[in-house]
Amino acid sequence: MNLPPTATPLTAPAQDPPPPPPLTPLATPPPAPTANPAPVLVFDGGCPFCRHFAAVSELRSGIAGLTIVDGRADGPLRQSLAARGYHLRDGAMVLVGDRVLHGAGAVAWLCAQMQPSPGLLQLLAAVLADPARSRTTYPLLLAARRFALGLKRLPIDPDLS
Repeated sequence: MNLPPTATPLTAPAQDPPPPPPLTPLATPPPAPTANPAPVLVFDGGCPFCRHFAAVSELRSGIAGLTIVDGRADGPLRQSLAARGYHLRDGAMVLVGDRVLHGAGAVAWLCAQMQPSPGLLQLLAAVLADPARSRTTYPLLLAARRFALGLKRLPIDPDLS
């Protein structure tokens, strides 16, 4: 096709499409699943013994990443655990990933993880770190909790208040 020098073709000559832009890696890779998720202690904030145990700074510093939650004040968490069969009225809980340690098992796990300095916490850790001793001793701790809650006129089961 011969066009006069002033004429222009109506269509542009066919060209190859431009190559796609190169793929760039993500700025940060997605987080890898953690082998040891941070534990969560769920305790009865209405109980002065439980509150003192949870508030001891040595407990928090001795267990990496430990989060402490007042289960009496956190209704949604308490109800979620109750739906799975774990009731705050029956004792403290430690959540480690998908595992729920309850009552004597929770206290035994906490005490086994602690690295306390000398004092009452060291004595508790030595006594309660053993699961068999913890199962034997824990009912006494529950009785003391119930007594203290009674003195404060708080219900043993916060879900029944």
